[in-house]
Amino acid sequence: MIRRLRKMDPYPLFLCLMMTGMWLVLDMITGKSFLGPSPYNSYTLQALSWLHGHTWVENNEILELAIYEGRYYVSFPPLPSVILLPFAAVFGMKTPDNLLIKVYACTAVVFLYRALKNVSFRRADAALWSFLAVFSSSLLPLTLEGAVWYQAQALALMLATGAVYLMTVDRMTWALLLYALSVAARPFDAVLFIPLITVWIYINAKGGMTLREMAAKLVPGFALGLTVALAIGLYNYLRFHDPLEFGHNYLPEFSFQGGVQFSLSHIGNNAKTFIWGLPFDLIDGTFILKKFGFSFLIACPVLTLMIISFAVDLFRKRMDVLRLVTLCTFLVHFFLLLLHRTFGGYQFGARYCADLLPYAFLYRLLQKEKAKTPVWEWIFLGLGFAFSVYGSIVMHL
Repeated sequence: MIRRLRKMDPYPLFLCLMMTGMWLVLDMITGKSFLGPSPYNSYTLQALSWLHGHTWVENNEILELAIYEGRYYVSFPPLPSVILLPFAAVFGMKTPDNLLIKVYACTAVVFLYRALKNVSFRRADAALWSFLAVFSSSLLPLTLEGAVWYQAQALALMLATGAVYLMTVDRMTWALLLYALSVAARPFDAVLFIPLITVWIYINAKGGMTLREMAAKLVPGFALGLTVALAIGLYNYLRFHDPLEFGHNYLPEFSFQGGVQFSLSHIGNNAKTFIWGLPFDLIDGTFILKKFGFSFLIACPVLTLMIISFAVDLFRKRMDVLRLVTLCTFLVHFFLLLLHRTFGGYQFGARYCADLLPYAFLYRLLQKEKAKTPVWEWIFLGLGFAFSVYGSIVMHL
């Protein structure tokens, strides 16, 4: 037992303890409950409705609920309710939403740490980079409360990061399953398939695997992913008679109040805010943090590092297909997010851009020549983390 303990990697436990301490301090400052339920509990309502044998929920005026044929439905992809099902059976309306969202984020950090370690990063560097990359972003304030919007994002991030990690250990069946489940939480994650499969095929082709062998190895993962897609489509059809309809089009703001959920006309305002926007307004001589978003380049420093690294790789002529595909897919995903009317609404920074973090993680894994992180990057991420902590406190007080 002593020999086994000596061989154990202590860093995952260290990371979990560090995150727990961070959340306890932030919860103490903001008055949030570490374990408690969130009042924005759409997923709990949906889980309870399943336990009662139906898909519709009781109306709650503070929640975003779709109205279809006189009944109310949760208008978000349903996977988080699957996770909440056993908790709803035990705790009823008092599901531990605030704890679950922290578990999702914590697991994402551990997945990223293991992925970095698998591609030859020093353990200490991998641990610190994983922590800072995840929490020096718009994700940190989301983890203080398990509200319906935030649960889906944190769960999808965990699953997408897990898919990246499993790909690094050649567990592609399970990687594809986690990828498919991430889409069941955040549909735009579907485009992450492009860099994932490209990296895996490239690595295995370089290792001498034939196309036929690769196809055979991918079949189980594709089958599991298709099963997830069919289940989601069936659930949508049972509620809205459309396998592609999650319910957003039946929200009052889009169904009869005149709003348009996705449109090219939204790109201008979103770009102005979430690409070029500064984080503070000057009001009566005082700088006030903007509570409806600002540039993702400031809000999510690890995405900025990815873009800088891309430019440096081009300049130093070490660009390859895998990095190019990863960056281009990131841009496609970002463009899709810019089409949304609110880009996340009331938020610190650029909430939807938390969905883009797996691209930065994957790009970092592809930079084996940078296994040692430069000092300026540590400073950049450290300042980003400090700003995220500040924003988390201001947004929740």
